[in-house]
Amino acid sequence: MEKSKFIDDLINKAKQISVEITEKGANMFYEYDKLLLDWNEKINLTAITDEREIILKHFIDSLTINRYIENADNVMDIGTGAGFPGVPLKIVNENKRFILVDALNKRVNFLEEIKKVLNLKNLDLIHSRSEDLAKNLMYRENIDVVTSRAVANLRVLVEYMLPFIKLNGLCICMKGPNSKEEIIEAENAIKILGGKIENIDKIILPESEIERNIIIIRKLSNTPNKYPRKAGTASKQPL
Repeated sequence: MEKSKFIDDLINKAKQISVEITEKGANMFYEYDKLLLDWNEKINLTAITDEREIILKHFIDSLTINRYIENADNVMDIGTGAGFPGVPLKIVNENKRFILVDALNKRVNFLEEIKKVLNLKNLDLIHSRSEDLAKNLMYRENIDVVTSRAVANLRVLVEYMLPFIKLNGLCICMKGPNSKEEIIEAENAIKILGGKIENIDKIILPESEIERNIIIIRKLSNTPNKYPRKAGTASKQPL
């Protein structure tokens, strides 16, 4: 896609979700897009290769949660993969600290390249399973907002996320349209881990019929020390 058309499409769709992207930011998104497509030929980063779809389903989709992190000083993205939603959010929030976590080293290597080329400051990239990282007191119950997109079933996902969140912080889970049963099944796990569902926002991505559920969980009490359990346990034996 021609650069000017890419930038116009990105900025226009972002405005529709009340996100302003500067000229500098738009150029960063364009470079991100090119690197994503280039690296995707070597390692599996995304099944989406049409640039209009990358704009909508990766970049704009990631930015739909921008308003929830306005008051956060630091944001952690668990299972970030190719950097979604963490990198798009970082581009439009230069002054916030972001911590992107992924268990696959080759994805972290890709993100290191993104960080270097886009000259992103205050961005930490961590190769680790979340269950292991949550035992590190530098991160445990020390993060304002933790988010994740398309990583696991909600009752499993909250065990990965809630241990990192400080009291009164937010857990933001990005889910597809058919999440009702998943949410009901996760209520007990959320309670055990110290959280409570505060809101479920339904959104439609701009100029599409693509529906998303954004599940907002508030951290009300400390997560018991035994959580998260050792790597792999949550998915095999969900709370």
